[in-house]
Amino acid sequence: MAAPDLSDLKRRMEGALDSFRKELGGLRTGRASSSLLEPVMVEAYGSRMHLREVATVSVPEPRLITVQVWDRGMTKAVEKAIRDSGLGLNPQTEGQVIRVPLPDLTQERRAELAKVAHKYAEQCRIAIRNIRRDGMDGLKKAEKASEITQDEHKVQSDKVQLLTDQHIKMVDDTLAQKEKEIMQV
Repeated sequence: MAAPDLSDLKRRMEGALDSFRKELGGLRTGRASSSLLEPVMVEAYGSRMHLREVATVSVPEPRLITVQVWDRGMTKAVEKAIRDSGLGLNPQTEGQVIRVPLPDLTQERRAELAKVAHKYAEQCRIAIRNIRRDGMDGLKKAEKASEITQDEHKVQSDKVQLLTDQHIKMVDDTLAQKEKEIMQV
């Protein structure tokens, strides 16, 4: 068992961070965002497809999302999928274009969204710490098998800890930014 590869640990931590950012993208802020409709699944052609696979999503105004459906026959299915998505949206159809106006967020709803963002952040921190633990375990095994010296173990574990601290800080910074967006009226 060789000592863990720092670039592999970094890649895995970056993956956890990317996943966290995607989850945050699905949280609604005061402004419209095309990523808000990312998780919406549509019953199309006998299977479930992502909304982006059957339509173009755009944001022409800060409080409006438009969905241009490619196949006229899919319009009702797309409208139903948006309505049933649990995002609290009320789409309005005009031909092949579906307009999705965003209602104002109440202060109570903003607080709920901030709590969800904190939960996502904590899950990401846990994932990063688990990756750190894997790296530290690998170092212990390598030292035990006499593949690295005690000094190398110390140097490598300091590098793993530094990498972890940097990624945890990125999570905290990303969370603070998202929280600011959510609370902005």
